[in-house]
Amino acid sequence: PAVVSVASHPGPSTPSKRLKTMTVANSMRERGGSSVGATASTTSTTSTTSAGLTTNVPQLLSVAPMMDYTDVHYRQLARMLSRNTWLYTEMIVDSTLIFNQDHDRFLSFPPEQHPISCQLGGSNPETLGKAAAIVAKYGYDEINLNCGCPSDRVAGSGCFGAAMMLEPKLVAECCKAMAEAAPGVEITVKCRIGVDDEDSYDSMHAFVRDVSENSPVTHFIIHARKCLLNGLSPHQNRTVPPLRYEWLFALKRDFPHLKFSLNGGILTLEEAVASMEYPGRAAGEERVARDASQEGIHGVMIGRAAYGEPWHVLSTADTDVFGAAANPAANRKELLYAYARYADGKIGSLCVKPDGHKMPSLRTLTKPILGMFTKEPRGKKWRAAVDAALRHCETLTEVLDKTLDVIPEDVLMREPQTGFDREALDCTRTVPSLARRPPAV
Repeated sequence: PAVVSVASHPGPSTPSKRLKTMTVANSMRERGGSSVGATASTTSTTSTTSAGLTTNVPQLLSVAPMMDYTDVHYRQLARMLSRNTWLYTEMIVDSTLIFNQDHDRFLSFPPEQHPISCQLGGSNPETLGKAAAIVAKYGYDEINLNCGCPSDRVAGSGCFGAAMMLEPKLVAECCKAMAEAAPGVEITVKCRIGVDDEDSYDSMHAFVRDVSENSPVTHFIIHARKCLLNGLSPHQNRTVPPLRYEWLFALKRDFPHLKFSLNGGILTLEEAVASMEYPGRAAGEERVARDASQEGIHGVMIGRAAYGEPWHVLSTADTDVFGAAANPAANRKELLYAYARYADGKIGSLCVKPDGHKMPSLRTLTKPILGMFTKEPRGKKWRAAVDAALRHCETLTEVLDKTLDVIPEDVLMREPQTGFDREALDCTRTVPSLARRPPAV
């Protein structure tokens, strides 16, 4: 296949151009011959282009859109860890794309980051339509509307984010406008199970009904907590309101033609798989195919755990979740140097200010790897060593050369390790809240 570097996607692409891109493994070989990602495989539900890029990957696992975290650089690291996990951009406000003509700054991404979704924020169908048209030119696989963010940077400004759940008909109008402006790109909604006092299952049911019946949306990614717009911080809104996983199963029961993905409280791949297999079987029972009435949730979205512990959460995702024969990252040492080759080529690629400050900076490009040794021996000492090295090093490769000796060699070279036995998995013991009785309308 033709070789395409990570720097070869400076602007918009058409779907046909996108299909001529390449795998992570080939891209890494071009940047320096790492064997990370060299053993690719696809599942029966995945098709592969002639250039080797996997397409039509089911959204069984995704990394949540997180402001200040899921930038293009973190996504590059995540893709080196998992070829199939869906990646999301940070939320981009629709007006940002309309009034700022530097679209590449917000939307450009290396082609190997497919499958990828762009999340938009807004509440005006016209401006969201215009923004979706701009996004579509860059070849995103999906455009997602933010109806769940509790941050005062979102919900308190312009009445979008979680506040949109109070106006389901407006959400439908926005999604319809986005779909018309971006034909062929799936439009999805990420939301909560309720907002403030609108927190009954009847209200959640009505929201899904109104949006799905009045727009082309068929996939809802739901953070299974309500959101309190006043009184709780964004962090508290992610942890204080109780999780209600049973509501997603009730929604699947009531809307069997729609897809629902679970977000909130899932921290490991074992919990993700258990959630997707439920209603399934207890440990030791034979796994049988479900009929339509037994079908569970479509997928699971993991947020901060995937950022704070990228190796532990994503390194076995392809085999554990997608059924691939192998995972792309052989060990953390090879992975880090492969990412460093990418990062070193990006330092100062946006601009160099008169005072010499480079954008993106080395520190910005280092941020995604800081959780690579979370919960490992000497992991905290390594982070401290990295912080010290950043004060005088010019490249990430140099930072790694000066700091990786802090980590034991057996940790650096350890292969990805599955943390559970799928055949022995007991869904409700792994995630007890799955056993709660789904509510009725």
